[in-house]
Amino acid sequence: DTDDKKALVSKENTAEKKSSPSSASFNVINSIIGSGIIGLPYSLKQAGFPLGILLLILVSYITDYSIILLIKVGNLSGTSTYQSLVNQAFGIVGYVILSILQFLYPFIAMISYNIITGDTLTKVLQRIPGVGPDSILAERHFVIMTITILFTLPLSLYRSVANLGKVSLLSLVLTFGILAIVVVKVATLGPLIPATENAWMFAQPNAIQAVGVMSFAFICHHNSFLIYGSLEEPTISNWSRITHASVIFALFISLLFATCGYVTFTGYTQGDIFENYCRNDNWATVARFLYGITIILTFPIECFVTREVIGNVFFSGNLTTILHITLTVFIVAAATAISLAYDCLGIVLELNGVLSATPLVFIIPAACYLKLSDQPWYHQDSLQSCTILIIGALVMIVGFVMAVMSPQECSHGNDMFYCLPSNVSVHNVSASTYQPVSQSPALSRSTLSNGLK
Repeated sequence: DTDDKKALVSKENTAEKKSSPSSASFNVINSIIGSGIIGLPYSLKQAGFPLGILLLILVSYITDYSIILLIKVGNLSGTSTYQSLVNQAFGIVGYVILSILQFLYPFIAMISYNIITGDTLTKVLQRIPGVGPDSILAERHFVIMTITILFTLPLSLYRSVANLGKVSLLSLVLTFGILAIVVVKVATLGPLIPATENAWMFAQPNAIQAVGVMSFAFICHHNSFLIYGSLEEPTISNWSRITHASVIFALFISLLFATCGYVTFTGYTQGDIFENYCRNDNWATVARFLYGITIILTFPIECFVTREVIGNVFFSGNLTTILHITLTVFIVAAATAISLAYDCLGIVLELNGVLSATPLVFIIPAACYLKLSDQPWYHQDSLQSCTILIIGALVMIVGFVMAVMSPQECSHGNDMFYCLPSNVSVHNVSASTYQPVSQSPALSRSTLSNGLK
């Protein structure tokens, strides 16, 4: 397995920069708080608000437990990459399955990051005086290409994930800004939007799909060996402390974001929470801008993983400088090309959650432990692993069936009813007046306008 241990860098780069515990923690948190966080309010709508909160806590616990379990089993088996661990546990078949999953999840995440960047920043740029819908700055293809060339590609060319510690810290700071705006809007905009019927029911029929969305938001297992290997002192105790702190912090942010987003819009909550805010909402414009920057800064971590998977499968983990650059450019170009062709990946992301994220979070870490550990079946880790594996299998199968039978609708680019003007159609939205909503007398034109500012 010596070749597999050269997971990210070639032999001549063994003296690469290492991560401090705080830097590694920032990378873990940044990996969790990616594009998936904007779907968490929607997951509470799918599951039912009370049950959704409980499921989010459960998914975070399983994430914490399985990340640590993954590294434990890696040390137990003498492997230092996810692929080599599964190869030792389940042979070439397991290795191929994992490699496909571990490539697809971050690659599709990269596509979603580009789409979100194009959608959010074009709306932001249109708020600049003189920039209209026909301006090149309002063209999502131009924005995605520009951001890719100037920012995401250069950041993705780093050889070590340790170099992204400060970038991840900046991303977290921006996330706090976004969170603050979402919290403020629940107080200023929330009372103006009527709660839907059964908004506070304990459970809803689509709870399994909600688990898939939550798994998509919380997964960072595909980065775990990369971040663990970058530590100055890669020990289980250090990794456990980093994981606990990172997951607890990410859970706090996720709970607050999901709760405030859902409480504001209840049953009107969209898969992308920023689609709920009106175009001329000044605070929402700031939040879109900050989130666009956050996504740009998160993109390179996912690129690291896709490059590592390809490097391990086809080049035994040994990438020369030229090969490193070529492979990085190819991966980024492929993700960019797909994101330019499609602007709505709702069903794809949902399927990615149940078919890619769920196996990586629930099934594979538990299965590897049960296969390689010599602990008896009644040991605590064995029982927990078995339980997590069964839950993961159920979520994967049932979630897939439900996602196909009742796919998420794409409302991309459409304004919500409370954003519509009173005298024009949905396709000709004015920024000056708003349509009163019949469900609530509180939604007068003046009060809603005040709530949006």
